[in-house]
Amino acid sequence: MTDHHVYTLPNGIRILFKHFPSPITHCCFVLNAGSRDELPNKEGLAHFIEHMLFKETERRNTPQILNRLELVGADLNAYTTKEYTCIHASLLKQHLERAIDLFEDILFHSTFPEDEMEKERGVILDEIASYQDQPEEAIQDDFEELLFTDHPIGNNILGTRESVAAVTKNDIKQFTLTNNNTHQMVFAVYGDYDFKALVKLCEKYFGPIAENNNPKHRIAPEIIKSAYHAIKKPITQTHCVLGGRAYPSAHKHKYGLLLLNNVLGGMGMSNRLNLEIREKYGIAYTIESNYTSLTDTGIFSIYFGTDTEKTEKALKLVHKELKKLRDNKLGTVQLKQAKEKFIGQIALAEENRMSLIISMAKSLLDFNHIDTLEDIFNRINEVTAEDLLEISNEIFDNDRMITLLFEPK
Repeated sequence: MTDHHVYTLPNGIRILFKHFPSPITHCCFVLNAGSRDELPNKEGLAHFIEHMLFKETERRNTPQILNRLELVGADLNAYTTKEYTCIHASLLKQHLERAIDLFEDILFHSTFPEDEMEKERGVILDEIASYQDQPEEAIQDDFEELLFTDHPIGNNILGTRESVAAVTKNDIKQFTLTNNNTHQMVFAVYGDYDFKALVKLCEKYFGPIAENNNPKHRIAPEIIKSAYHAIKKPITQTHCVLGGRAYPSAHKHKYGLLLLNNVLGGMGMSNRLNLEIREKYGIAYTIESNYTSLTDTGIFSIYFGTDTEKTEKALKLVHKELKKLRDNKLGTVQLKQAKEKFIGQIALAEENRMSLIISMAKSLLDFNHIDTLEDIFNRINEVTAEDLLEISNEIFDNDRMITLLFEPK
């Protein structure tokens, strides 16, 4: 039984609704347009546009846009990823129409005035500088650039100082015209409403939007070889990321890798990397692993920061843990415990209702389908020890891994 409703407007925009009896509503508008859709030398354009949406429209100036929801105590924000742009708001139930009105206005009627573009250009350049001052953040972007060399997935979402400085109003118009496909947009609501009434409200605001059904032309990345890179930086500690390409979001082993990642270096303090490298040897304050799936590829990575003289030992310990997973199947009890832990974490994460409704909207965009929590738990429980061994030998293959170090000068 489905726990949500979907309605498609004639222009292709889909309305997703999940009922929850609460005075608080969470809503989001997700577009299937992100940094990987940028042309060469236009890096950072999707993120620049996201910033500019809050500046000026045909009906509102910047203060009016910002005050539209904040005056009723609502929280409004947005972000850009490799594949999506998302605007989201949390507000009291009775103010939903305000949010729908504002979303429609900023998404489809922004004017991108030159003076506001210059202001925001400066803000984003400061954001880039701030980001580069945080090696634990910057190294992940540099790692992805190595993992996807000469491919837009490898580009920093913020862009470069040069590309941001060169953004024009015409660049923005071309990007939105090419990528804002109404059939690749979802407006999602998590709250206490009658679905038919919600559809009528959405028809009023989103119904008149002209249909845009430009096809997506995303190019899959080419295969890469293993590599080792060490870069000197004005820092006091060594930072390291190692990993490689991983499964796309529709792959049969996606849930197996999610489970494996959780065992290795996922949430909590009881994962293998944390117990071995931080708790047993005390040589890294932070160590974690991450798996991100994209529509046609994925990213698996392990990050740690440590004193320079301990880097070699930390790397050896990481590879030792990866080898264990490649060589040995998880025992019956280990596998059962791993599944129970992961399922429990997912259940708790559902309490973050904004994250949940955004995740549902992305799933609708990617698969035209949304799994229930029960479906997800079933997929996890179906994973076998043999599956995890196969995944480990494929994803943790040393011949396919990139290692990047930031070392003190």
